[in-house]
Amino acid sequence: MEKIGLYLGCNIPLKAPDVEQSFRKVFPVLGIEPVDLPGATCCPAWGTAPSFDRDTWCAISARNITIAEGLGVDIMTGCNSCFGIMSEAKHFLHDKATTERVNARLAEIGRKYQGTSDIYHVMHVLHDKVGCEKIRENLKYSLDGLTIAVQTGCHTLWPSDVYSTCEANPFYPVMLKELCEATGAAAPHYSRLESCCGMGGMRSTDAEKSLVIFRDKLMSMQEEIKPDIIVTACSSCYMQFDMSQPILKERGLIDFEPIPTLYYTQLLALAMGFDSSQVAAISQIDRSAIIKEIQSEKRLMKEVA
Repeated sequence: MEKIGLYLGCNIPLKAPDVEQSFRKVFPVLGIEPVDLPGATCCPAWGTAPSFDRDTWCAISARNITIAEGLGVDIMTGCNSCFGIMSEAKHFLHDKATTERVNARLAEIGRKYQGTSDIYHVMHVLHDKVGCEKIRENLKYSLDGLTIAVQTGCHTLWPSDVYSTCEANPFYPVMLKELCEATGAAAPHYSRLESCCGMGGMRSTDAEKSLVIFRDKLMSMQEEIKPDIIVTACSSCYMQFDMSQPILKERGLIDFEPIPTLYYTQLLALAMGFDSSQVAAISQIDRSAIIKEIQSEKRLMKEVA
């Protein structure tokens, strides 16, 4: 079984621990052993060190990466921001002078950045290391007949020239679409597929503008494909879709019921037969009906060996 360092970041363990549990349930079944990174800290998030000093940013990211290097594993994260931050830091650390300055700081705590651990997103590990065929082989329930609106998120797409594990065309992302289709569901294209959902810095600095951007994206999904579920592989996007749809509904800005939202590994865990109380327990939007539908007897496939 291949080992990979599980970098959780801040949002998932704090606000979506059931997403973390879905990682820990599905990956071992698929031949990937998540290894904890003891002592890992903030990536550091956009709006902190990356906003005022690049060397400080790179030193903090490099320290996290050295934890994985010490264990001889690559890094896998389920947060798009963490993926973007550490990937860009690693890109800056290709510069010898930057690495020397960073390692001078790390030497004070007995660490040295080597550059031997790669950075992967959960989506990339599932798509490129596990593969859709192995996912299909381990399903207990088929999602045939369900329509999914996929939300890839920005920070696994751009800047594409610094991401070694990236979409072939960031303006037409297909990884999450193909992963969703591996469950038997349909994941049709819609016109705002690659657009931002308005989360992150926008939500923090101008919540009203964030809601305008979010509504535009949501309406594109609803009007063009009428999804049964929204599925994302970004923890920030997940929170935006789960928190903001009820706000739009309460204000009368949408005339349909909020669409249940799942992180991809939650969807996969449910389709693999794991207990929803462990892998999909926390949400503002009621997901009980869609969970019941996913795990209904009529969707049962042959027993997985």
